[in-house]
Amino acid sequence: MFAKLKSLTVMTPFIFKKVTACCAKISLTLFLLLYAGITFSQSYAGFSAENALRHIGYLASDQLRGRKAGSQEGLIAAQYIRDHFKQLGMTLPGDNGLQPFEVITGISLDEGNFLTIGDHSLTPGEDYTPLPFSISADLSANLVFVGYGFDLTSDTLTWNDFGGVDLKGKWAVILRGTLTSSSGKELIPANADERFKVMIAQDHGAAGVIFVSGTMTDQSDNLLKLSYDKSPATATIPVVQIKREFLDGQLAPLHLRIEDLEKEISDNKKPKSMEWPITVTASVKLSKVRSTAYNVVGIIEGSDPELRRQSVIIGAHFDHLGTGGYGSGSRVPDTMAIHYGADDNASGVSGILLLAEYFSRPEHRPARTLVFVAFDAEEIGLIGSRFFAENPLTDLKNTYVMVNFDMIGRLKETNTLSVGGTGTAVEFDSLLNQLANRHPLALSRSPEGFGPSDHASFYAKNIPVLFISTGAHADYHTPRDNVAGINAEGMTTVLDFSADLITALAGSNEKLTFTEAGPSSRASHRYNFKVTLGIMPDMTSAGNDGLRVEAVRPGAPASGGGMLKGDIITAIDGNPVGNIYDYMGRLKNLNPGQIITVDVMRNGQHEVLLIHL
Repeated sequence: MFAKLKSLTVMTPFIFKKVTACCAKISLTLFLLLYAGITFSQSYAGFSAENALRHIGYLASDQLRGRKAGSQEGLIAAQYIRDHFKQLGMTLPGDNGLQPFEVITGISLDEGNFLTIGDHSLTPGEDYTPLPFSISADLSANLVFVGYGFDLTSDTLTWNDFGGVDLKGKWAVILRGTLTSSSGKELIPANADERFKVMIAQDHGAAGVIFVSGTMTDQSDNLLKLSYDKSPATATIPVVQIKREFLDGQLAPLHLRIEDLEKEISDNKKPKSMEWPITVTASVKLSKVRSTAYNVVGIIEGSDPELRRQSVIIGAHFDHLGTGGYGSGSRVPDTMAIHYGADDNASGVSGILLLAEYFSRPEHRPARTLVFVAFDAEEIGLIGSRFFAENPLTDLKNTYVMVNFDMIGRLKETNTLSVGGTGTAVEFDSLLNQLANRHPLALSRSPEGFGPSDHASFYAKNIPVLFISTGAHADYHTPRDNVAGINAEGMTTVLDFSADLITALAGSNEKLTFTEAGPSSRASHRYNFKVTLGIMPDMTSAGNDGLRVEAVRPGAPASGGGMLKGDIITAIDGNPVGNIYDYMGRLKNLNPGQIITVDVMRNGQHEVLLIHL
């Protein structure tokens, strides 16, 4: 097996390079010809490595250009999956198997954007730029320089850039980046992002925010890119960045320069805030680019008259990052190239297509109904699975379990298979123990129901979930995640295990006992938080009306304070929370052992909770 694998991975890059050099679009027929003459073994359940590569090769081809959510290529991928379901004779609910929904795929400048400073009219995109999370609004006001825009107290540092100045109704001018030590170490790294600084400036009365880069932050003084940051949440005030030369021109009569102010603050380690007799008049007009994405649904009805009323949802997302670029999620954002997503997640889609083929055979048809769902828009926030969970095409209340496949194409030599969600049903560990004895896989188990893939949307609905993956790798979210890296033989091993797993789940007379297995403390470290409330927040909510709580982890601070699933957080310690970014920003200033108040809306009623961190 490994000898065949080695020859395949050596041959494939050369073959693909030759084909793509000759043809801008690689067709499915051409892909199949590439592998003529290469023999593959079949698994004991009949899964073919050749068939796995056939699906992956099409989905991860030049023709589909990275399957960006809401793109024409994404629709082509959805139709390919739907057509396969149709060929298998599966029931296709919704719009002939497609479930359309709206996604935001970009942001653009509308007509009417302008900014004047003194007597100078600046050009958007060249001299200044609105930030993508800015509100569309007009503002004419004086400028107040507030350094780095920090207001914090910790064990090692107390810093307030807002002392002694009146920001109400004015522009706050804020340096990008963060305060550094003499050795260049960031002193306040967790509070350096622009969204957080805008939130703090709003707390102090700012009517708008102007960011500027000092020479220590960006010698070249580049403007930030107007690129959608995967969140529909916006600020409630206008936010722009101006090149420092235009501020320096207005500051010359005051014998001030941005570079000198930045250096003075850095050298003295003291705030230096002041109001300037300079007026900026601006109109920010932005539009979000909206497109249609599609979930794909196919159903195999169960064979048992009673158990067929219950369903096992089998899912995988088919979208990826398109051609990459800034804000796409690419790990090489400066490289504009097709991000093929062969493992992430053409492999998972190939897996569920082969499983659908397996279970569509009469001899393999299980007692419970199988609902296969290929999700779109996972890469921009689990949007497709969330939409399906909120607008199910099947009876979600009778869902027995959800099994999610995401990146199953790179089984390593250790034969380690990651299985997440094992703590979401009491019975899972016993079942997995039985299966582990029948398969040459080392199962790496994780109990949490939350996770960075589509199963989280179903766990939030109190449905037991299992998450199947062969794990991350160096090619993740880069153009190098291509067909050449796929371990096709390893995939058949994963699918053998998965077929047994689904057969057991779909045929069991035993009732699954759902248990909450919330996020681990790792979530707080990911964002440099010292504390966490222990909730699953709604990452996709738009607007500024509060943050919905999708789930509360038992034993966590939020649970101890009486927070419930469905609560909408509107304030923490009296400071407003309008969206996920406000929530994360508030967490940054909290400390272990602190007692805080959290305002929530619950069933239309205002409640104030006392939470001990």
